[in-house]
Amino acid sequence: MANFSKGFTFGLLTGAIAGSITAILLAPDKGSNTRSRVSYRLQTYADELRSLIDELRDENFSINTAKQEGDDVVQDAKQKAEDLLREAEDLLSNISKES
Repeated sequence: MANFSKGFTFGLLTGAIAGSITAILLAPDKGSNTRSRVSYRLQTYADELRSLIDELRDENFSINTAKQEGDDVVQDAKQKAEDLLREAEDLLSNISKES
């Protein structure tokens, strides 16, 4: 079943590419116009892809920064909790010694 799906996907992509090439070659417009349109669209898609990649990098950086800040807050809270427990134990120890 997996081989059929891979073969079907490959065939679909190959057919789409072949159809696109055929349509470009048989288009009623001049070749220079067609090439400039294709070039413009490819450039537009490349720019959009670069923009998306930059956006994802920024988002990943923001996520990593937020995660680090969250880890720092958790670490600080643990330290304060340990300090409070130590102080409470010291107070209990002092109270029991005085009694």
